Amino acid sequence: MKSFFGFVKKEFLHIFRDPRTMLVLFGMPVALVLIFGYVVTNEIKDIPIAVLDHSKDEMTREITQKIISSGYFKLMAELTSSNDVEAMMLKGDIKEVIIFEPGFAVSLQKDGKADVQLLADASDPNTANLIVNYTKGILFDYLNKQNQAGTSYQFDTRVRMVYNQSLKGVYMFVPGTMAMILMLISAMMTSISIAREKELGTMEVLMVSPLKPFQIIIGKVIPYIVLSFINAVVIILLGFFVFGLPVRGSLVLLLAENLLFISLALSLGILISTVSESQQVAMFISLFALMLPTILLSGFIYPIENMPVILQVISYAMPPKYFIIIIKDIMIKGEGLGLVWEETLILFGMMIFFLLIAVKRFKTRLE
Repeated sequence: MKSFFGFVKKEFLHIFRDPRTMLVLFGMPVALVLIFGYVVTNEIKDIPIAVLDHSKDEMTREITQKIISSGYFKLMAELTSSNDVEAMMLKGDIKEVIIFEPGFAVSLQKDGKADVQLLADASDPNTANLIVNYTKGILFDYLNKQNQAGTSYQFDTRVRMVYNQSLKGVYMFVPGTMAMILMLISAMMTSISIAREKELGTMEVLMVSPLKPFQIIIGKVIPYIVLSFINAVVIILLGFFVFGLPVRGSLVLLLAENLLFISLALSLGILISTVSESQQVAMFISLFALMLPTILLSGFIYPIENMPVILQVISYAMPPKYFIIIIKDIMIKGEGLGLVWEETLILFGMMIFFLLIAVKRFKTRLE
């Protein structure tokens, strides 16, 4: 029995002395609880909207103020023409446009009915539904308070979902799934491949070879670039032929953006391999550091606007966030490079940054 307790004590000490095991046992559960607790929510907050007020009377101003003061929406622009609506929606700066008909108050007081049109960006159908429902709830709450004063007003609320009129969930999940698969496959397989060389002792063979560190890295990643690119093409084809997801923009641009994101993911995989001594460590870092942020902090499933400020700030460092925006804009909205150049430049800058660090660390370890 004494030997048994000694063995148990030794196992406890072995666990406590291993920082990686302690991180898995205590760090990961705490991180998951905090992230899921803050991110997984069906509420909306500070959703960017615009208002096109053809009437500009006291009643439309009251309704607009009530919508903004609710805390659910943030007024980004007061439009003056219907021609501005499409441009604002295409840029992605706003998620909804509220349009009041000309003579809104006059129609309401004279006929007891007035028109309100809600245009929602349905490239993310779940968020679009929430936004429309919250807006209609505020409108009807205003209407009920008016009717309590002895009136019998009613709103004719017309809703139009832009870019995804049938509200298909595939419009949200295909771009997000593409980002997650390409990030995981590219980064994980690259990191594991190089870590395997260290684990099996074959890295020494590469070290004494005439190949330079940069050549070793390039030779390692080329097969994964090809395989990951094939995965991207397969996902696009499945989305188009199986789920009916359109490709409204340039197919060449779409494939080029996929290739850029794959290169970025591969540079991350190389960087992970430089700090990993075994395949298990490389896999753990890839899963924990890449998969969870891709799912939770990229806007794939949960709107970034709903998250706490600190998580919104962290999301700016997540490459999948920009890639998902690019894919949605090209495939769903039909945009060109002129409207996605900022996200493209950010991804390119991240790729160069990670690649330079990875090559430097890899060279140092070889030397």
